[in-house]
Amino acid sequence: MTISHSASSSATEQQPRNPTENSPISHSLKFVVSNLKTLVPHQLSPDNYPIWHHQILKLLRANDFEQFLAPPTHSGNVSDPDIDSVIKNWKITDQNLQAAVSSTISPTVLPYIIHLDTTHEIWQSLESQFQATSLSKVIQLRNELHHVSMKNLSMMQYLTEIKKLVDQIASAGSSIDSEDIILHILNGLTPAYQSFKTYVRNSPLPVRLENLYAMLISEEIHVNADAARLQFDTLQQAALYSNRGRGRRN
Repeated sequence: MTISHSASSSATEQQPRNPTENSPISHSLKFVVSNLKTLVPHQLSPDNYPIWHHQILKLLRANDFEQFLAPPTHSGNVSDPDIDSVIKNWKITDQNLQAAVSSTISPTVLPYIIHLDTTHEIWQSLESQFQATSLSKVIQLRNELHHVSMKNLSMMQYLTEIKKLVDQIASAGSSIDSEDIILHILNGLTPAYQSFKTYVRNSPLPVRLENLYAMLISEEIHVNADAARLQFDTLQQAALYSNRGRGRRN
């Protein structure tokens, strides 16, 4: 019985360890590698860098991989076996992250980073390439917003155009205060809304942006009704003068 127990213990000791026990492929890394393309569904392109940057950063930070976006702190030549093992595991993790991040980059952008060796180098290269482009786009969009005008648009179309520009500015990595959005909206209205603009600007209480939308839709109804009434009165007067002219000739 003792011999059997001893043999069993010896066999147990000789069994190989689970190969994943000391593996650098952690559960967090497996999660990121397996799900990054799902969690960041839109590949990086010249048009969506700020959103892509935000999504990748949040995901890596949530899984404690943000340090891989910074320059490595270790040296390449190390003789200590323990430190060498740490560096080896770091490289394995970094290569997996690099592959995962690259899978979220569009084919038009990939040629700019395929020669780079670390996740940090990819991250830094993309920042250098796209931040200036994003800033230029923000300036262009802000200029469009400054000059947007209602003209012959309906109020809903006009407000939709404003919102589209504001959303594009946000997608480019910038933002606009609600007060500035209100100012742009008022400046682009037609002269028919002059009294409304005066009311909003002189209001003792500030008008909230979401309330302004509803107020403008309602104001459009009154403006259109006034315009229709004015047109009807003009037609009536024209008809009256026409009839008077005929009477004199008769």
